[in-house]
Amino acid sequence: MAVSPPKFDDAFRAQLAALFAWRRDVRRFRADPVDPALVAALLEQACLSPSVGNSQPWRFVLVEDAARRAAVTDNFRRANADALADYAGDRAVNYASLKLAGLVEAPVHLAVFADTETGRGHGLGRRTMPEMLAYSAVGAVQTLWLAARAAGLGVGWVSILDPAEVHAALDVPAGWKLVAYLCLGWPVEEHDDPELERADWQARGGLADFLVRR
Repeated sequence: MAVSPPKFDDAFRAQLAALFAWRRDVRRFRADPVDPALVAALLEQACLSPSVGNSQPWRFVLVEDAARRAAVTDNFRRANADALADYAGDRAVNYASLKLAGLVEAPVHLAVFADTETGRGHGLGRRTMPEMLAYSAVGAVQTLWLAARAAGLGVGWVSILDPAEVHAALDVPAGWKLVAYLCLGWPVEEHDDPELERADWQARGGLADFLVRR
């Protein structure tokens, strides 16, 4: 049944632009718990994301067991130490000073997987690009992130992990591919500039740095 689309005015568009600007990777969280109903609502919104062939390959794992969370935290510490060893001089000093995860503080741990063996969508759109399943799960992460920020929550994406170890620690099906390990919670501080930019790791580029015309 056809329905009339919503009308988005200039005020809404301005707020949407502000949401994009204030979507920051958060690593410092307060200890305050997050209402499970809010988390569920955010996951429902994430499921509105586009997906290849309407396959909806995202699989969300709320990591609530203390031992499993500890295993992921230990995984990060080992991977982070290995990453530090790849740097030298001032860059190593800078890296060692960075806070790159909020795994200990965050009240919510959420792993996002792509089900690479899903029958949903009947293979449409991924014969030549099977990676579209993972890309679809990434889209769900972005939707979740913006919805969380709109609710005042912060999100941190932890990528300094061995995915095979995460897979084993969470005991998920073999066909699930880790896309993101997220920390959610109420941020200790608010800022609209990237933390890595503030730490002199990398300045943020602009459109001119990334746009190519053919």
